[in-house]
Amino acid sequence: MAGAVPEFELAEGRHPGWPARVGPVVVSAGRVALRPPRLRDAAAWSEVRLRDRDYLRRWEPTGGDWNQRNTSTAWFGQWNALRRMARRGHVLPFVITLDGALAGQLTIGNIIRGALRSGWIGYWVSQRNAGSGVATAAVALAVDHCFGPTGLHRLEATVRPENSPSVRVLEKSGFRREGLFERYLDVAGAWRDHWVYALTREEVPEGAVAALIRAGRAERP
Repeated sequence: MAGAVPEFELAEGRHPGWPARVGPVVVSAGRVALRPPRLRDAAAWSEVRLRDRDYLRRWEPTGGDWNQRNTSTAWFGQWNALRRMARRGHVLPFVITLDGALAGQLTIGNIIRGALRSGWIGYWVSQRNAGSGVATAAVALAVDHCFGPTGLHRLEATVRPENSPSVRVLEKSGFRREGLFERYLDVAGAWRDHWVYALTREEVPEGAVAALIRAGRAERP
C-alpha cells in the first residue's frame, strides 16, 4: 500500500475497493470526499448538470440532447448502469461531495486485473467549484484508494490540450504526460486530440493526498 493515505470506510464486497467512502480531505473550499452514487442524487445531479451545461459540454463526449440526457429521470439509467458495472468489478463510480453536497463525479473505469492492474480516471466538478482545489483533492483521494485498497498499479487519464485547468489537476496529483492521442474522441461535434497522462504506484510512495498536504494545497480534517 502507498504510504499515509486517508481513512476508508469499506463494506465487504466481491471486488477490492468497492463499495467505499473515501476521505475527507480539507481544501480552501471545504471538506472534499468521495462516496458511491445514490438513486436520491437525481435532483442535485440534474440541477448541476443543467445549470453548468455550457461549461461542462465543452469537454465531454458528444452524445444526444444535453437537456434530455441530464434530467433527473435520466439519472436512474446512469446510476443503475454504474452500480451494475461496479458489482462486476469493472468500474469504481463516485460522487464528489463538498461539505456533504454533490459537487461532481469521479469514475475509475476499464479496470483490468491480472498482470496489468490498471484503470482510467475521469471526473467533472461544478463550475462554481472549479479552481478551488475540489477536483485536485478528489483525484488525490481516488489515486490513494486505487493504489491502496483497490490494488491497482497504474492509472491513466486523457485530457484535451486546451483544458488547462484539468491538466493542472492531473499534474498536481502526480500524473505525467505520456503522449498524444490524435482525433481520440468526438467532443462538442468534432474529433479532438487528447493528451494521455499516467501514474503508477511507485511514483507516489507517500500517497497523493500526503503530497498535496506537503505542498500546502490540502490538510486533514
